[in-house]
Amino acid sequence: MDQVGVDPIGLARQLIDIDSTTGREGDVCRWLAAWLRARHYTVVEQPVSGSDRANLLATTDVLPSVLLSTHLDCVPPFSASREEDGFLVGRGSCDAKGILAAQVAACERLRAGGERRVGLLFVVGEERGSDGATLAAALAGRVRSRFIINGEPTDSCLAAATRGVWRASLRARGRAAHSAYPELGDSAIDRLIDALVSLRRIALPEDPVLGRTHYVVGLISGGIAPNVIPPNAEAEITFRTVGPAGDVRAALAALGTGVEVEHVLEVPVEHLHTVPGFPTRVFPFTTDAPFLHPFGKVLLFGPGSARVAHTDDERVEIAELIRAVDTYERLVKTLLASAD
Repeated sequence: MDQVGVDPIGLARQLIDIDSTTGREGDVCRWLAAWLRARHYTVVEQPVSGSDRANLLATTDVLPSVLLSTHLDCVPPFSASREEDGFLVGRGSCDAKGILAAQVAACERLRAGGERRVGLLFVVGEERGSDGATLAAALAGRVRSRFIINGEPTDSCLAAATRGVWRASLRARGRAAHSAYPELGDSAIDRLIDALVSLRRIALPEDPVLGRTHYVVGLISGGIAPNVIPPNAEAEITFRTVGPAGDVRAALAALGTGVEVEHVLEVPVEHLHTVPGFPTRVFPFTTDAPFLHPFGKVLLFGPGSARVAHTDDERVEIAELIRAVDTYERLVKTLLASAD
């Protein structure tokens, strides 16, 4: 148990055991808001995409100069918490409910020591387009923060930079016909396959710090029936970008006219604030950080590894999670000193 009465492991387990798959965060939002109010925080609940999901801003009687922040949602499927061989296991253990618990424990320790210039911001929807973080900017007027420490599993290092995301659909159009008469039709699936094969040979943008753009074909759909030449086909692709998304789109011009390229989502590359004396690394994933600048300079830090996030074996070492409480406390104190 933390020295001021907040057990970060116990709190993390309570949070993990509430299913908050993206779009279903309502229960965990209400539970956490009540938990924070019981500890005399002023909590603002900001509805997101309806009344059941909400961002949470928790402050003391002093407007915060530093915010600790992470997201409340998780990828599917839900799995409950357990402790095993020195690890906390379960959906959200490292991405990001364990992080949230460590941030709360650090904030409580700071408050117990008389430091009340720190607040908490927890958002929904990070795993599916950052709709919570995008809307949270409207809360910036309620604080006077100069720094915000966003929480993601960064192997207990400060992130110096993270990749962006550009999600696009490749759409192919063809002409339906009876499969016994292929000369009468035009297969959209064949067109799409040709484009995806060509994509492997296209030189995508590179960056000396972040490396080469890479991508995943995450979804494919098309056709009407097995015995019908398919008139339509679509693939949704996530590019992990190292610069402007427009550079990737320009490279896709080499695919020719066989497919249409349709924009779905963009999150820009992010270069983050770092602090001397704390180790730094560059990470290939994308976070809410680009949308949090209204709250001040953005830092990114958290225990655990993104290599096990989004997997059936999601976990975080308990000792690392406990150490993160100390690191969040030191980061806040360092930032407050620089603000002074």
